[in-house]
Amino acid sequence: MAKIVPVSKAASVNPLKSSQPLGAAFAYLGVEGAVPLFHGSQGCTSFALVLFVRHFKETIPLQTTAMDEVATILGGADHLEEAILNLKARAKPKLIGVATTALVETRGEDFAGELAAIKARRAVELDGTEIALAQTPDFDGAIEEGWSKAVLAMIESIARREVRARRNARRVNILPGSHLTVADIEHIRSMVEAFGLEPAIFPDISGALDGTVPASWVPTTYGGTAIDDIRSLGDAALTIAIGEQMRAPAQRIEELTGVEYALFRQLYGLKAVDRFVALLTELSGRAAPASIRRRRAQLQDALLDGHFHYSGKRIAIAAEPDLLYGLSAFFVGMGAEIQAAVTTTGHSKVLEHVPCDVVKIGDLGDFEAMAEGADLLVTHSHGRQASERLDVPLMRVGFPIFDRLGSQHKLRVGYQGARDLIFEAANIFEGARQEATPDSLNPFLNRESNHGRRAASANREH
Repeated sequence: MAKIVPVSKAASVNPLKSSQPLGAAFAYLGVEGAVPLFHGSQGCTSFALVLFVRHFKETIPLQTTAMDEVATILGGADHLEEAILNLKARAKPKLIGVATTALVETRGEDFAGELAAIKARRAVELDGTEIALAQTPDFDGAIEEGWSKAVLAMIESIARREVRARRNARRVNILPGSHLTVADIEHIRSMVEAFGLEPAIFPDISGALDGTVPASWVPTTYGGTAIDDIRSLGDAALTIAIGEQMRAPAQRIEELTGVEYALFRQLYGLKAVDRFVALLTELSGRAAPASIRRRRAQLQDALLDGHFHYSGKRIAIAAEPDLLYGLSAFFVGMGAEIQAAVTTTGHSKVLEHVPCDVVKIGDLGDFEAMAEGADLLVTHSHGRQASERLDVPLMRVGFPIFDRLGSQHKLRVGYQGARDLIFEAANIFEGARQEATPDSLNPFLNRESNHGRRAASANREH
């Protein structure tokens, strides 16, 4: 069991984590016809917007209540109501996802009560638009908590609260964590569909942030989970949660609708994907299709080809808890060791299972200090300075990745993703390897000058 070491300094040096409101907005962006709304100042929203745009290279429909000094002191209910009404009139969204920020959370307002009053008072104007509220102060947690809280908020405000006598035996709820990419979610969907099952993915960023260009400008998200699919989460035969961060939403669905859940902490290696495929086989009553069996055989071959490159390698990883755990388990399974493990928040129970001695809650300054002598750094784009200073190659994962194109189309889960991940890291090791030259392997070359240096050194010692 890993020891969790808390934050030990008052200031961050090259921060690792992004805020809870950003994580909540991320989840809202995975719903069709949605507009995330930050309840706070314009600066809070601008910072998150810049990170989203740089990472996805897409237009992001992120809005703000634009709190000023007076509203911060006297209360922001009026700003919240005005922003909701303006969005409804101009964008006509199917969902307005509200995420609070540290500015208003510090004041301690009754957000749930204010929002309930607004919805009751403005019921006619807001007809046809769902509103969800996630309380996500910047000073606590990180992306994972914000994502999880937003999913919980949408379940609470949209999902039907009833236990169905008859359910769709082919339907499966899939709750992906924030650490999964567009390509990961698309691949999970294709795997589930290959068994004749009907996946209801929530939130589904693969439909909203997959890089497509709409025929005309759309002021909301133009893909993702349909509101009706959220409303009918109780119709499924099972909920599959991917990542510890999705345990709470899966449990809430079970409490409200009676739909049981299965949790997969990660899908990055052969054993984990085998368990996933076994569950799909049980649910569908079908054997694994030939295409999936072939991809498994390809992964087995990749394991044979690639494991030589990992033996004894020292890996330093800095990431959100679920991503940290999944990648750590992958590298250790390949024969490497985790030299440094740094994460953003200590709330996740999965950190105890990270296969190393110590997990540090900290920033990239801590990461750089712990990673000296490592063979590979694994973190997002802000780790590039540490990579340069330590002269250690960097594998970019997580959020944000803004100095490379196509990060959202990197596949790392399932048999195919694990195969690609093996090759990706092994090729980085190969590229960084110092090739031996004939001169360096010749023990007789320059032996006279070497003998002279040793003799001079011996004379100085005497």
